[in-house]
Amino acid sequence: MNLSFKQLATYVALLAVGGGAGVLGSQYFLSEQRGANYSNIPTVLKPSSNTGEQTTATAFEPSNSNFIAAAVERVGPAVVRIDAARKIVNEVPDALQSPLFKKFFGGELPVPRERVERGTGSGFILSGDGRLLTNAHVVAGTDTVEVTLKDGRTFEGEVVGSDPVTDVAVVKINASGLPSVRLGRSDNLVPGQWAIAIGNPLGLDNTVTAGIISATGRSSSQVGVPDKRVSFIQTDAAINPGNSGGPLLNDRGEVIGINTAIRADAQGLGFAIPIETAKRVAEQLFAKGRVEHPYLGIQMVDLTAALRKEINEDSGSNFRVNQDEGVLIVRVFDGSPAARAGIQQGDIIQKIDGKQVKTAGDVQARVESSAIGSTLQVEINRNGQIRTIQVKPAAFPANNNS
Repeated sequence: MNLSFKQLATYVALLAVGGGAGVLGSQYFLSEQRGANYSNIPTVLKPSSNTGEQTTATAFEPSNSNFIAAAVERVGPAVVRIDAARKIVNEVPDALQSPLFKKFFGGELPVPRERVERGTGSGFILSGDGRLLTNAHVVAGTDTVEVTLKDGRTFEGEVVGSDPVTDVAVVKINASGLPSVRLGRSDNLVPGQWAIAIGNPLGLDNTVTAGIISATGRSSSQVGVPDKRVSFIQTDAAINPGNSGGPLLNDRGEVIGINTAIRADAQGLGFAIPIETAKRVAEQLFAKGRVEHPYLGIQMVDLTAALRKEINEDSGSNFRVNQDEGVLIVRVFDGSPAARAGIQQGDIIQKIDGKQVKTAGDVQARVESSAIGSTLQVEINRNGQIRTIQVKPAAFPANNNS
């Protein structure tokens, strides 16, 4: 058979490993696509273009460093373990404070008991002067944490700020000349791209897992954490307790997200906070110690044909839906910016500032990227009529999860 050089090189390599096509074959094509250096690797035979003689050509050695190993080697030193301790006070139930129980205990009531709860998470170094990024739930309930570097050095870290709305927190340690990560982009990710997670799952330091980006733009409600305001990256790279706060990398070793183990039942699936969100929040936390999120005061759902039918057939519904796509407002909170602007239940959001929105996640992203007090032009469909309403986002209420 007449084989090209590339085909024969692959064929011989596969024969050499006795059926290990999945590994060696994929290494071959990955290396070829990435413009690998072929100078110092073994050779295989290829036919001469003129005489049919066999000459030598390059092949691939399984022990060669691959892109995952290269990414981990570059970023690994900047990934840290974060040990947090928080005091938990077990209050005495009201029932035990009754005169009857007081008599039972000989005039003395049980006293509240205090215990220390310890947890371990991950984080990564943003700058050589000791600025770290992690999850808010890793450092919740404490002002200081213990930070351990890969080289074994340990520092006391100050929790500069924490934002439970996005589950992002920042920590500062007093050090200089530290290794740091390189930030990438997550706004251009597509399902199927490589994803690499580094962290300390289950107390096992510097663990590396790899997989692909399974999906992007997962809303907080889809993920099962409606109190968060994040459009999550979904990956099948293993993320377990202890991975929280560690970096999710692309195939170039750039940080594209913060891993967060928020779903105990998400077997085979993990979620990460996009790095653009994390970076924006981190900058505010380092500057002010807190984050103010723009807020409209609405609850939304993505319209479907099935949902339209369900709403229109519900005799208790006080509005009707006349389209199968769009973002339907199902609730407007009293006294909210949306209520003051005249937005109503049953309105369908179509555009914000002239740009079309197709999902509730799109609306949330547009609002989140706006400024408090600025004006948003919200185009809605109300009973078949198109209207544009001006809304000024306010600061997200601390006691409101919508």
